Amino acid sequence: MKSERYTVQDVALFPKEPGIYKFYNESGDIIYVGKAKNLKSRVSSYFQKSKNLSGKTRKLVSEIKSIDFTLSSSEFDALLLENNLIKANQPKYNILLKDDKTYPYICILKERFPRIISTRNFIPGKGEYFGPFSSVVAMKNVLQLLTKLYTIRTCNFNLSAENVQNGKFKVCLEYHIKNCLGPCEGLQEEADYNKDIRLARDVIKGNLNEVKTFFESEMNEFAMALNFEKAQQSKEKLDLLEKYKVKSIVVNPKILDTDVFTITSDEATAYINYLKIKKGSIVFSRTVELKRKLEETDETILIHAIYQLRDLAKSQSPDVFTNIEMPGISEQFKLSTPQIGDKRKLVELSLKNAIQYKRDKFLKATETPKRVPESIIQLQEYLKLRTLPDRIECFDNSNIQGTNPVSSMVCFINGKPAKKEYRHYKVKTVEGPNDFASMKEVVYRRYKRVKEEQTPFPQLIVIDGGKGQLSSAVAALKQLKLYTEIPIIGIAKRLEEIYYPEDPIPLHISKKSPALKLIQHLRDEAHRFAINFHRDQRSKNAFNFELEGIRGIGQKTVDELMLKYKTLKRIQEAGPEAVADLIGLHKTKIVFDYIHKKKA
Repeated sequence: MKSERYTVQDVALFPKEPGIYKFYNESGDIIYVGKAKNLKSRVSSYFQKSKNLSGKTRKLVSEIKSIDFTLSSSEFDALLLENNLIKANQPKYNILLKDDKTYPYICILKERFPRIISTRNFIPGKGEYFGPFSSVVAMKNVLQLLTKLYTIRTCNFNLSAENVQNGKFKVCLEYHIKNCLGPCEGLQEEADYNKDIRLARDVIKGNLNEVKTFFESEMNEFAMALNFEKAQQSKEKLDLLEKYKVKSIVVNPKILDTDVFTITSDEATAYINYLKIKKGSIVFSRTVELKRKLEETDETILIHAIYQLRDLAKSQSPDVFTNIEMPGISEQFKLSTPQIGDKRKLVELSLKNAIQYKRDKFLKATETPKRVPESIIQLQEYLKLRTLPDRIECFDNSNIQGTNPVSSMVCFINGKPAKKEYRHYKVKTVEGPNDFASMKEVVYRRYKRVKEEQTPFPQLIVIDGGKGQLSSAVAALKQLKLYTEIPIIGIAKRLEEIYYPEDPIPLHISKKSPALKLIQHLRDEAHRFAINFHRDQRSKNAFNFELEGIRGIGQKTVDELMLKYKTLKRIQEAGPEAVADLIGLHKTKIVFDYIHKKKA
């Protein structure tokens, strides 16, 4: 059973999805756990130029020998999963890389009309502490929920019975905006206030069912008394609780001690993911691969893996969820395949990790990760493109006074010319020097064929020319119903201005920018390719015109001579013997007689 981790070189293969990542040292110990909205981007940032990193981060990076990650359904799930793994593994750099502050707590102060505050100082006897929270965001989420559910005071007045009775304090703005019921002036009874504190304590502890039952009962009582405004307020609080409760499947109090196993396989190998759920939280995740023996089924492989991985994780969970139906019930645990609800979502999350591991293994075996050039990254940023413009196609026209009009299309992949993808076009439907109509024709022909053959579309089209040529190309894309599918720009030569369709104001990119240099390289290459093709066409036409006038020489012979020699001068330099091997002695004599008469 293999459970290979990733190396630094494998980071280019990481998915651009939310999840958590774990860094391991040479001994195989977890030294850091982090969360990410985009795993590939976040993990890559650690291995950029070291001058951009702090001293502590450089020390961390120097100890990293391998990396692992677990996908999650959302960024919020990644946050909660990170917290669970930090508490379970206590990685040393999760403390060193913080801002030298202790973890925050939520505290219910010991005082009359208790306040609920956040603090980093644990002082026994000052109040009832909950935590510590390894994420300030998670702590603030709880406090924000409490402020929406209950009217807890925020002032620091000493609300002793004597002070309140003597009218020492006056209500503040919080009372007027209904965030407080005014205990400072005796407008709220202490017993009523303490009831809210008891319910708030249950929310902080995660005992939401009791709070939910209270609000349901309160809502029904108000409704029976026809106090629909109050009933609606209770209902809104119930909705808030429900949103908070179902916000994540990573931490779910409904699912207690459970193991989740999923399998995906090919002919030679099976990939199995294991999630361990403890007290409603994912505390362990691992993906392994097993070599498939002859005629071995997924069910047989999975049952062996379940026993091995449970022993490894020292799991005593009574329930095991899988993504495939398993025969029989073990004496140690109950096997089931959930079909709906949060249990099903956990199985899907586990399977997602197994499939990602399988995909990464395939990519590592078949591909060498490519480095994305800075010019492409900048181009995406400057042009506000949805995706990285890995494939860019550029068009240009060429003609002299309307003769032999041609167009070219050059293609750059990953910022470099892909010459096998270049195409040139003879303009068929346009007469005279009409660059706009020529551009529309070739763009239409190019993407009509791409659409029919289902070959890759570019992530960006560049038109060599100003607003006129760009508008013509846009008209062709609209005709093909591709206008909103492929980004397109034009580049005007005079000031190197970038034009967007239907936008009169051009974009100016810094002349020193790698992004502009890439566009200029595309434009120049398209121009060179178009000019060369145009010259070939003119030479061919002149050559054809001259040879077609020779009595006894047909079009097929003209084409053969054109293909090999291009000009009469080259035919003469090659000599009769070489030409005779191509077209025969009789035709060679006719051609050379013509050349000699022309020279005379």
